[in-house]
Amino acid sequence: MIGIVDYRAGNLTSVARALDYLNEPSVITQDFHRLDGASHIIFPGVGAAGQAMANLRQGGLDHHLQRWVQEGKPVLGICLGTQVIFDHSDEGDTPCLGILPGTVRRFPADLESEGRRLKIPHMGWNRVVFRQDHPVFAGLPETAEFYFVHAFYPAPADERWAVGWTDYGVRFCSAVARGNLVAVQFHPEKSGRPGLAILDNFCRWEGTHAQ
Repeated sequence: MIGIVDYRAGNLTSVARALDYLNEPSVITQDFHRLDGASHIIFPGVGAAGQAMANLRQGGLDHHLQRWVQEGKPVLGICLGTQVIFDHSDEGDTPCLGILPGTVRRFPADLESEGRRLKIPHMGWNRVVFRQDHPVFAGLPETAEFYFVHAFYPAPADERWAVGWTDYGVRFCSAVARGNLVAVQFHPEKSGRPGLAILDNFCRWEGTHAQ
């Protein structure tokens, strides 16, 4: 059973539908007892960092997320769920979970590419260059594109944890991995076959990877 953390953030049902397509049983819940019994945890979401952290703290899920990572349970962060695993977000000057050292930064307001102004949020399809082999990202075509919707991006304290990079006016980290934790800034549940491949790989991953 895959546990999907319910902290009143959007997009949870899209993840559940993708898992259903893959014939992977899942449950969306804020009950940490049920999440304790899950083999894997997915921590997705869209919205604002400050409200997300308030919701997590209100239900005590902040401590349980930290514990699941410490205990070695495979955990996948998606979009907002990726951002709040770091120490701090520039969005609302928000202290976050501190599971992975680093910050979350806003795209510059004057972002440009080839002489044209780029829109913020970054919304649409873009490539991810995976620079390290990892079981969750195995077998993906080099030309694969993934769906993004975000105005902020993660900046891990140690670039060895940055396993995927994307260009949008600036080069930014779009996938991170350390131990039993993986997290992506894009939405695999909305990224067609390559995204489904990532979710499928994650559901079969035992949470170990030599780095």
